[in-house]
Order: sequence, then C-alpha cells, then structure tokens
Amino acid sequence: MPNIRPVSDLRNYATVLNEVHEGEPVYLTKNGRGAYVIVDIKEHEEYEKTKAALKLMCELQKGRISGEQNGWLSEDDVEKLFKRLKNL
Repeated sequence: MPNIRPVSDLRNYATVLNEVHEGEPVYLTKNGRGAYVIVDIKEHEEYEKTKAALKLMCELQKGRISGEQNGWLSEDDVEKLFKRLKNL
C-alpha cells in the first residue's frame, strides 16, 4: 500500500524520511492532491538511467527513420562530415 502523507508532515521531516526505503517512496499531498514524491537515492538513479536509455532509443529511432526516408550515409560521407565539423 502506498505511503501517502500530507506535506505538512515535513515539519517533522526525520519521521517522514525514515519511512522512505528503496521501492517504497513516500507520496506527499498538498491540499488533498498529490504534489511530491520522496524516493530513495538508488531508486532515483535507476529512474535517471531509464530516462536516459529511453531518450537514446528515441534518438536512434529518429535516425533509423531518417535513414530509411532520406537514404543512408556511407562511412566515407560520415568521416567527411565529422572532419568538416571539427574544422568549424
């Protein structure tokens, strides 16, 4: 069951933080609505890695679609492009 607390409980933040464990975030409400989440640092790091992987997969998908629609660059063309960018 999720741990849901009013944000006003942060007045005694040590008690709230003691309830935060990996895989067991504490959800804070403000005026009866969800407002914040306190998560364990390991869980946050995993979230950031997942977010970065998803962003990379989206960019790779864009590149694949571009290659299929506009044609692929040869290895020589890529090398020339990088050399031009290096000289800018």
